[in-house]
Amino acid sequence: MEQSGRTVVFADLTGSTGLFESAGNVAATHVVTRCTQAVGSHLARSGGRVVKYLGDGVLVLFDDTVAAVDACARVQDVLRDLNFGELRSAPLGFKVGIEYGSIVEHDGDSYGDAVNVAARLSDRAEANEILIGESAFNRLPEFRRIACHSLDRIKVKGKAAPIRVWRIDWARTAESTLTIPIELLEAQSQLRSMQRLDLDRLDQHLELAPPDGPLVLGRGEGAGFIVNDPRVSRRHARIEWSGGQCVLTDFSSNGTWVRFPASPTAVMLKRDSCVLHGQGEIGLGATPDDFTAPTLTFQVINDV
Repeated sequence: MEQSGRTVVFADLTGSTGLFESAGNVAATHVVTRCTQAVGSHLARSGGRVVKYLGDGVLVLFDDTVAAVDACARVQDVLRDLNFGELRSAPLGFKVGIEYGSIVEHDGDSYGDAVNVAARLSDRAEANEILIGESAFNRLPEFRRIACHSLDRIKVKGKAAPIRVWRIDWARTAESTLTIPIELLEAQSQLRSMQRLDLDRLDQHLELAPPDGPLVLGRGEGAGFIVNDPRVSRRHARIEWSGGQCVLTDFSSNGTWVRFPASPTAVMLKRDSCVLHGQGEIGLGATPDDFTAPTLTFQVINDV
């Protein structure tokens, strides 16, 4: 069996016991399932791959640690957007554990020390809290670590010695920089200058860096990257750098598909967004598996 380095995310729903008491089994089961599925879908759109759902939790693997952390920090917004009347009397939250390491994927599941540590950190986390292990923390750029608060070393089940753990501030984003020292802001600016998206289709090539602003893909003359195909809308999709991430948003009638090399199936977007990372293909109006589809290749350069 082959091993590979992955960032492991365990996200578990909190508050479900009170929900079952207040709403009853049928309604509560519906709400819990919808909430867990919504969080799993959000993590998948952000660059993760859902390994499995565990009742009121989800196990997800990421290639990019920064994408994993940023996606987890937006989980609260996902739950907030779900309009369930039952949640007014018994609000739900998520607690998250994140770690990086070598894992083995076998028969639809994942195994390894990083999986075990992420699960244990999720168990130790409080409601609406993200705990991150040392290996994942070390993969974050310096300016991202400003939002991590050291909990020193804590004992987790299954580990012979205490491990170093950090808690991530959910509210600290790339835009809330007032408390960040000026030297870190300057370093962040220099690092972002090393970021770009390479986009190719046939003989068209375009590079998009964070200062360039949004890029519109479409059939209309106002598009920055024109694709002449009847399946492509005039303003089909938009790509922009936001908070250090390259984000693709679909506005089309027929949808947009994104295929990453590590995923067997393409992610479909329908008036939705996902984070581009690594390299892959974008199908406009049809899946990249359709050889007639207008397909773009992309590569995200992120030397941070």
